[in-house]
Amino acid sequence: MPRPTDAPAAAATAASVIFSRCDPVQRAFHQRWHALTQPHVRALAALLSGPDLLDPAASAWGGQLASPAELARLLGEDVAGAATLTAWLLALDAEPQPLAALFDGKPYTRLGLYAEKLMAFYFQQHGMLALHGLQVRAGKNETVGEFDFLLRAAGGLLHMELATKFYLFGDLPDLAGGDLRADDCYDYFVGPNLADSLGLKMRKIFDQQLHLGEHPAARALLMHAAGGATVSAARAMLKGCLFYRGDYLRAPSPAGLGAGHARGFWCPMAQWDAAVADDSHAMVLPKMLWLAPLRLPSPAEPVTTAQLRARLQLHFQQHDTPLQVALLELVGDSWIETRRGFVVADDWAQRAGRFIADLRAGLR
Repeated sequence: MPRPTDAPAAAATAASVIFSRCDPVQRAFHQRWHALTQPHVRALAALLSGPDLLDPAASAWGGQLASPAELARLLGEDVAGAATLTAWLLALDAEPQPLAALFDGKPYTRLGLYAEKLMAFYFQQHGMLALHGLQVRAGKNETVGEFDFLLRAAGGLLHMELATKFYLFGDLPDLAGGDLRADDCYDYFVGPNLADSLGLKMRKIFDQQLHLGEHPAARALLMHAAGGATVSAARAMLKGCLFYRGDYLRAPSPAGLGAGHARGFWCPMAQWDAAVADDSHAMVLPKMLWLAPLRLPSPAEPVTTAQLRARLQLHFQQHDTPLQVALLELVGDSWIETRRGFVVADDWAQRAGRFIADLRAGLR
């Protein structure tokens, strides 16, 4: 029988074994942040320390992307240093009231706004935030755009745009071929509801949003709202996950994506059993829990993958909305996410193919 003093070591060993079965991004997050228990703090940790979807050094993005580390360098700060960030988030998890107060009685349904609120809190707490969510209008009825964040930086203001996106790679037979152009290959990554693509989002960010500070109406507004300060640089930060069919961890992806970007799987409902053959428990992820790998207290036991199959089948009999799911294992007193995926209706691939084909046709 193990001595009582062996219990913590045994628990750590068991956790290490289960962490080893996690996808790379989930494993790295759990190993670093398993001690965090507050959902808002875990979501903020994922935004600050999780991998970027895109490679800031790739020529495709023209130097217009910034990770938190690059952001810290641009601001002449060291707030994103690993030791500093760890200590700050652990302290916030122990005393989460200042962050939790931002969301009391204010349920969010838009993930992008929720992520912005979290990052605004971080910037404000570290003395960076000059303005957040500043709308620019040209006349009473024309909205030119909105600054996500204006941050204090040497020589002026740093304009930061934040996007949190979850796209499925439409690697479909009717679209296979070698005719992908460099400027539209990112349109093969489409939103689950087929209303957006990675290509569309990046064109909007680079062609419109990051140029907002150059608009005469923006300059005039900043004369009053920011004491005459001007935008000296503009950067974007893109977080989230990309989902691939089949062997998703080894699926090739276009140059320009972050080498370690978060990956998940997607499958039609008919292939659910094959996709989760090695998993025992799962749950549908509410949208406001998409940002960080999930951790649940053990009393909140998830359903088995077989039980979830029945719920998914009922859902797709009535709706065609894709659902994001987390696969879970028990570690000590918590269920932790080992990997995640999207389950889609059986005709989703055909609809996605038409969406991508129409999108590419419109670019020519």
